[in-house]
Amino acid sequence: MEEILKYFPGLTDRQREQFAALGVLYPEWNEKINVISRKDIGNLYSHHVLHSLAIAKFFTPAAGTTFIDLGTGGGFPGIPLAIMWPECRFHLIDRIGKKIKVASSIAEAIGLDNVTFQHGDIGECALKVDFVVSRAVMQLDELVRLIRRNISPKKNGSRIPNGLICLKGGDLGAELGRVRQPLIDIPLSDYFQDEYFATKDLIYVEL
Repeated sequence: MEEILKYFPGLTDRQREQFAALGVLYPEWNEKINVISRKDIGNLYSHHVLHSLAIAKFFTPAAGTTFIDLGTGGGFPGIPLAIMWPECRFHLIDRIGKKIKVASSIAEAIGLDNVTFQHGDIGECALKVDFVVSRAVMQLDELVRLIRRNISPKKNGSRIPNGLICLKGGDLGAELGRVRQPLIDIPLSDYFQDEYFATKDLIYVEL
């Protein structure tokens, strides 16, 4: 929890309570349904919650902005972002029903009322949103192709146009080169000092 407060000191009391609750709920659920590597559950805040919140360092959306979290797994980055931005709406999608069960149960336990859930594929989702967010889901050009129809053509009121925001790691040179749309690549070391983020990036693609 200290990692979150270090980079986001202005949280409300409710946000602090909700983030603190994740440190209890995720390990409990992970014992029943493995959504985070058991070797990594001890790094929940730095490797998962803070990583998700890199998107909140990148920009602050206007109230009412809508998001799809594609391939949310146990709820990342959707649940941390829904805590951070209570005036925005999030729809979390994953193909694995057990993972959606964990994410929805945790959201209910902490009183998140700005999230909905879908067990299935993005191809089954007709929702139009301002942004799609994802965390290490697939190759970027494939992701852009899959989610373009879900991006609303209406302006969202935020400082950046509608599009895709994803969190990725490793050497992204070839992958970025296959994307024809305008994009921004930001090393997460610009936001966070922790060693874990040295090889992690945030990619924004305007759609």
